[in-house]
Amino acid sequence: MSTITRRIIPAIAVAGTMMLVATGCVAGENATASDSSDDSAASGEWSSDTLSIDFATYNPLSLVIRDQGILEEILGDDVAVEWVQSAGSNKANELLRSGSIDVGSTAGSAALLARSNGSPIQVIDIFSQPEWSAIVVGPDSDIASVEDLAGKSVAATKGTDPYFFLLQSLEEAGLSIDDVEVQNLQHADGRAALDGGSVDAWAGLDPIMAAAEVESGDQLIYRNVDFNTYGFLNATEDFIENHADLAQAVVDAYEQAREWALENPEETAALLAEVAGIDIEVATTVIEERSNLDVSGIPGDAQIDVLEKIAPVLVESGDVQGGEDAVDEALESIVNATFAEKAVGGE
Repeated sequence: MSTITRRIIPAIAVAGTMMLVATGCVAGENATASDSSDDSAASGEWSSDTLSIDFATYNPLSLVIRDQGILEEILGDDVAVEWVQSAGSNKANELLRSGSIDVGSTAGSAALLARSNGSPIQVIDIFSQPEWSAIVVGPDSDIASVEDLAGKSVAATKGTDPYFFLLQSLEEAGLSIDDVEVQNLQHADGRAALDGGSVDAWAGLDPIMAAAEVESGDQLIYRNVDFNTYGFLNATEDFIENHADLAQAVVDAYEQAREWALENPEETAALLAEVAGIDIEVATTVIEERSNLDVSGIPGDAQIDVLEKIAPVLVESGDVQGGEDAVDEALESIVNATFAEKAVGGE
């Protein structure tokens, strides 16, 4: 257990079953919690005796919640919390789709891709506005720009923000995905491939990318914060509909963790260093320079605006089975702000 000082903020989880609007919107959209469910949660009668949720090094708030036992404190002994680590947005989406977790952390772009391809997820909270992706090369590479990637091999984890960062970077440089050879590797394996010389470049992700800079001398040849999408906390529609009380408890925990992390950046960096197995200097860079945790947890127009910018790139990539129509439908239905509005409004 971490030695980081724990500060548990008492909270009452606001429960509720989600009610569909009469127009037939996607389940959970524009829904509100019922009074009867509020009473049920207040009496300790939760809708399930288990909750499966992920933690990830690219989601610092998840590390705080897990380390401090915030969810366990809110839910008490009646609900067993199962923590599952996500190695990347693609893995979190796989876990959500298979039902292995109820709530998972992804980049906004990855959530949009998943919903466009039929995964019944919605974003219920925003955990960060990060600059967590860049194009990375080795210390002695002669690649100095995105244009130099033409004909080169690039490691990237498909279905994640670094992959979409690569697509956008190539497009801006007048190239396409067909102009490079993409090696579909998980983030840590991408770094290993770059350092081992089996790829020419890597679409990196923090904190692994920040560690590569310090430990291997790798270079970030292209950065663009506008190409990074927000950190999305997603839940399945089934979970939202049938376990709204637990969804509210999760979002309440995230808002508590955000307050603590903003007041304790050094301790948050130390926790990241511990879990990720990286130097404290690297973790501090990630937390203080590349992770904006001081962002509203309520998903809405700001996130949709960013996703609309990458939507054409997503369609052009061929990664969406239903094409433009599927992406448009996903954009219209991916946000469920109900729980975050309650959590923020109740502070």
